[in-house]
Amino acid sequence: MSFWSEPWLIALLAPVLLVTGALLHRHWEARKAKARRQIPKQWPLDTRAIANTEELTVWHWLSRAFYDHHVMIKLPVTRFTLPREKQEGMDWYRLLGSVYCTFTICRTDGRVIGCLDVPSRAGIPRSSRQLKHSLLTQCGLPYWVVRSSNLPTVTEIRAEFLGETPTAQMLKERELEERAIIAAQNNLRSALTRQRNNRQSDFSPLSSWPGSTTGDSRVSDMGSEWQDNSFLIPLDSRKGELL
Repeated sequence: MSFWSEPWLIALLAPVLLVTGALLHRHWEARKAKARRQIPKQWPLDTRAIANTEELTVWHWLSRAFYDHHVMIKLPVTRFTLPREKQEGMDWYRLLGSVYCTFTICRTDGRVIGCLDVPSRAGIPRSSRQLKHSLLTQCGLPYWVVRSSNLPTVTEIRAEFLGETPTAQMLKERELEERAIIAAQNNLRSALTRQRNNRQSDFSPLSSWPGSTTGDSRVSDMGSEWQDNSFLIPLDSRKGELL
């Protein structure tokens, strides 16, 4: 007598097999999830700079402009905002947890006074810019988008962020300070260029060797390798559910 010739036996065993299969699959999924949570023996990661060349230029300028404040980099907006309704906190965190500005200026007591973004070559997505402008403005915080090639004056940004009304003497001192800094930067850049040219001329015969990388396009600024600026998409905020 064949096993399959007994329908009642099949009907009896089918639910048992289905339940057993479901339990085995659930156990397999649990083990796979646990393996993903385990700390790897060898991390498949390397370190990199926290800011690209464009951001570094603006960062150094901000540090001089707000010498009496702290310039925080890539700080999520959820670090300095708070929902009015506590029970809605997790919902807003899910929506805004990945939204941040390139730079956040705060006082020594930790209170934020304003935020700035440095756009990539492709710019900042319109939805992201509108979201941050609306959010920060309603929180009473200035939000600016700046490029290293077109920075505002120290007087302008401090007036906007701090509400300062500088005197003529302060304006003159700051203008002289900015000129001195720009002159020092130009001198340093010229010195580095001369040093680089001298080094290249010293080793120019090597350019004819096989495998030489002289003039290689790889000798570019480190920022060119990272068009964006977070863990996966570095310069603009990662897209959340609102973007």
